[in-house]
Amino acid sequence: MKPVKEAKKYAKTLINIVGIESMPAALAELVVIEDLTAKSKEFKSLLLNPGISQAEREIALRKVAERLKLSEKVIKFIIHLTEIRVIVALSQIIKIATAIYLEKKRRARATVLTPIEISKDYEDRLKASLKKAIDRDVDIDFVMDPSLLGGILVKVGSTMYDSSIKGQLRLLKSELIK
Repeated sequence: MKPVKEAKKYAKTLINIVGIESMPAALAELVVIEDLTAKSKEFKSLLLNPGISQAEREIALRKVAERLKLSEKVIKFIIHLTEIRVIVALSQIIKIATAIYLEKKRRARATVLTPIEISKDYEDRLKASLKKAIDRDVDIDFVMDPSLLGGILVKVGSTMYDSSIKGQLRLLKSELIK
């Protein structure tokens, strides 16, 4: 089986285990585990090392989970992923589970690159415009990008809306070259 198909299968399993209403908290907990795996070689070794017995791994994971205050369902999910050796696909599982959750809730996540801080009023107008354009409620993540000369760059899924000066200059250049 391809890793992507497995990740999709386990993402759906996660949603079934946790429930759609508890997904934001479960995804946040899984991101904590993913970050810990990326930052700590010891923790990563605990999850991946075949020399560690499953019983020892489970005890250690429960101790870590207790400190991180993870829910029982998420702990069991992580233990299951380590048992069947697909924990390496955790980032894909999180990404796919997030997409499925947003789809079921008729929501979208947008990343907005701006050269300056955005006011609350402008943020509200941007949310309303995006909702009108894509017919979904939108959660926005703002990223400051000083390389933009002005304007904004919005990414919703695989769609980009570029109203930056840099983007407009790029379009003008391509038109002049034609």
